Amino acid sequence: MPVPDKSLMRGLLHAFYWCDEGLQKSLAADGWPSLSRTQSMIMVNLSDGITRPSDLARAIGVSRQAVQRTLVEMERDGLVRLVPDPADGRAKIVEPSKDGKGIYTAALRTIAAMEAELERRLGKKAISDLHRMLYADWGPVIVTTRARRSSRPPTPRIRTSRWRKSNL
Repeated sequence: MPVPDKSLMRGLLHAFYWCDEGLQKSLAADGWPSLSRTQSMIMVNLSDGITRPSDLARAIGVSRQAVQRTLVEMERDGLVRLVPDPADGRAKIVEPSKDGKGIYTAALRTIAAMEAELERRLGKKAISDLHRMLYADWGPVIVTTRARRSSRPPTPRIRTSRWRKSNL
């Protein structure tokens, strides 16, 4: 079995999973419907002011079709409303519904309680430092290709034709 590395990315991802699982279980315990991870991420992005489905897809890293299917489910479940975009009559924007605002408010209370418990477990300074680092300006995205080239030899391309004289 491979030994997990201690990279920052892995740690951040596992911290996200831990937070999302705690949030989902807490909301379910309070009687709210369970949300998929994509639905949860849509709600977070809506609270950041991202309201166009195409922008939500880009922010979450999934296709526009996947976001559209998820939004249809969320609208059916009464969590969001798709309304005409006042800036572009051809487009729609997403708004939280009354229930969507309720689950959002419950989620904020849960997140505050989780952070308070983490502060108790890890210490006030650790949580303060974590907040400061996460909300710092990290600058532009770092793009590197050297690691990929050196770790994997190039795959030879074999060209085959679909049509062959022997197929006649």
